Amino acid sequence: MQYGALMQESAVELAAAIGGRVRQERQARAWTLDQLAEVAGVSRRMIVSIEQGATNPSVGTLLRISDALGVGLPSLVAPAEMKPVRVIRSGEGATLWSSTGGGRGVLLAGTESPDVLELWEWTLAPGDEKPSDAHSPRTKEILHVHEGSLAVQVGGQAYLLGAGDALSFSGDVPHAYANPGNSAVRFTMAILEPGVGSAAGLP
Repeated sequence: MQYGALMQESAVELAAAIGGRVRQERQARAWTLDQLAEVAGVSRRMIVSIEQGATNPSVGTLLRISDALGVGLPSLVAPAEMKPVRVIRSGEGATLWSSTGGGRGVLLAGTESPDVLELWEWTLAPGDEKPSDAHSPRTKEILHVHEGSLAVQVGGQAYLLGAGDALSFSGDVPHAYANPGNSAVRFTMAILEPGVGSAAGLP
């Protein structure tokens, strides 16, 4: 099987797994599709498509849904029962973003709510851009560039990072990542989203 076909198969399996988790979390709260759509700020049609595994939603959409459900994003892509210690082998991370040039955003590992910590591995091809809406209040991000050149926009300020550079910032403002160079840029990112679900009084 060719690499492209494997990636497509993996994306289908991931979409089905996410759909099942969203449906499970929604039903556990006795919410209708309309209720989840309203709280998350996405369309009912999108919720239906996600639960059916018929679409690969954006990271932003998944974040809105996971926040609405009071769970972290890792809970939507991990097995239903997370163990105290969970080993994620190489290649087992969830690819939640990809570009036509070969860029990828892979959620490697994460913790459950209320204080959700995510570990990501990113590759941006030359010319790739990845904008991000403001996350929930008090969200923090830390990233470390392994190779290449990374341009980061945080609240209207621009920062250019090279291999070995690191950056920390508040993720509750609009921000974006881009590759202005001629070769791929690789970086690791950690995101802390404290108090997920507490505002809505969810368990």
